[in-house]
Amino acid sequence: MRDTEVDLKVTRIVYNIQSQDPARAQGFYGDLLGLDLMMDLGWIRTYGSMGTKPIEISVLSEGGSGAPTPELSIEVDDFDEALRRMTAAKMPIEYGPANEPSGVRRFYIRDPFGKLINVLTHS
Repeated sequence: MRDTEVDLKVTRIVYNIQSQDPARAQGFYGDLLGLDLMMDLGWIRTYGSMGTKPIEISVLSEGGSGAPTPELSIEVDDFDEALRRMTAAKMPIEYGPANEPSGVRRFYIRDPFGKLINVLTHS
């Protein structure tokens, strides 16, 4: 149910990852995925990109096609380049690459903090 008397708009959703070494994120999220370092206070580093879809959150019972549920999905504009970078960095591919019935092409990897990441593009 939605309260129609209150005008409330979510302007940002941030997925937070606990780590004693936030700088470790640069190699994966900054260098490999090309996200911009938007904030660095030492104890917190925020990466992002103000693309066409800056706000999304999914709630799912499984990852689709029998795959496990990823903790984060990152859509990229050049799937082959993302896959090349991960392979060159010797990041183990845990699923895929696969062309899914849902119309996405994707692969799974783990970030430096052990989080399962779905890297995808829409076909």
